[in-house]
Amino acid sequence: MLINLEDLSATSIYHLMTQTVIPRPIAWVLTESASDNYNLAPFSYFAPISSNPPLLMISVGKKPDGTLKDTAVNAINNRKLVIHIASVDSADVMTQTSATLSHGESEVQHSQVALNKFEGFSLPKVAECPIAFGCTLHEVVEMGKTPQHLLIAQIEQVYIDDSVVEINNERLLVDALKVNPLSRLGGSDYATLAKTFTIKRPQ
Repeated sequence: MLINLEDLSATSIYHLMTQTVIPRPIAWVLTESASDNYNLAPFSYFAPISSNPPLLMISVGKKPDGTLKDTAVNAINNRKLVIHIASVDSADVMTQTSATLSHGESEVQHSQVALNKFEGFSLPKVAECPIAFGCTLHEVVEMGKTPQHLLIAQIEQVYIDDSVVEINNERLLVDALKVNPLSRLGGSDYATLAKTFTIKRPQ
């Protein structure tokens, strides 16, 4: 099958891309809309893009009514966000937080998500997530006709649960199977890690 994207609508292209760029990591993003009022939403157009400086990128679309999603509004206004790597155990509640709520209505409260203090960072983190990145907004790039807002965030702090990490020859090693990250596929489908394997790169 050969598909020419010029013949497809934006919705059809989105459906095609999410079915074929698989699996995708999920950024579960916490931002603050007002004092102690937190927004929490998942995004699977998400990737690391640089290590010096340490940057992550999230692509945020718009709400069905055409307004900016709260994650983009809050990040632009407050410059801080916490990006979590959700585990399979968080799948149900994470999916609940994708619901469209009125601006200022908290997904944390709506879905009863427990938060913990994020040591050294101004925002809290989701208690059950094994990995969290405390970030400052680095840059916002608008792309496309909609447009999409690319939030480029610089990592300031990293939390890793002790149960998923070990130190080997002074090198930090994260056990991916213990993290048990949730991966996004197309439609309403997700995937899990069944196993990992190693192939050494050539010298």
